[in-house]
Amino acid sequence: MPALVFSRIDLCKNCWRQNPNENVVLLTLGLLFDWKPDKQMQRLFYIGLAGGAGTLIRFWLSEWTARRFGETFPTGTLVVNLVGCFLAGLLFYLMFDRYLINPMVRTVVLIGLLGGFTTFSSFGLQTFTLLRDGELGLALFNIGISNAGGLLMVWVGYSLAKIL
Repeated sequence: MPALVFSRIDLCKNCWRQNPNENVVLLTLGLLFDWKPDKQMQRLFYIGLAGGAGTLIRFWLSEWTARRFGETFPTGTLVVNLVGCFLAGLLFYLMFDRYLINPMVRTVVLIGLLGGFTTFSSFGLQTFTLLRDGELGLALFNIGISNAGGLLMVWVGYSLAKIL
């Protein structure tokens, strides 16, 4: 039975033993320690790791700001969005225009870390890029549809939840 289940897995020579009970344990250990992820899997792993870090930083900064300035106005969210947009612009220039940075590092930082920190930074950066490229109409459309559409979808979600 184990030979049928594991026939498609390339085992290292030292992982296979005569005792069938050992086969499963050794196969599992071999998969855990001999597995070499490809570049796409590594990139996804690092993006996820950076996204988790960005989320924790967002939570900490938002909570700290709310404690410091109160929660009457969503100051924490505002600060996170503005800091995220500032960092997006700063890092975009540094990574694309000033220094030659590995594309994987750029992706992990801009999509993972800042994406976890705030998606508003992506919106700000993409709108800025449209403006920089002379696409004023598309930039204005992006601003309008993102804000109006976002508010509309909040209302739709809220209204749907009330019905259900």
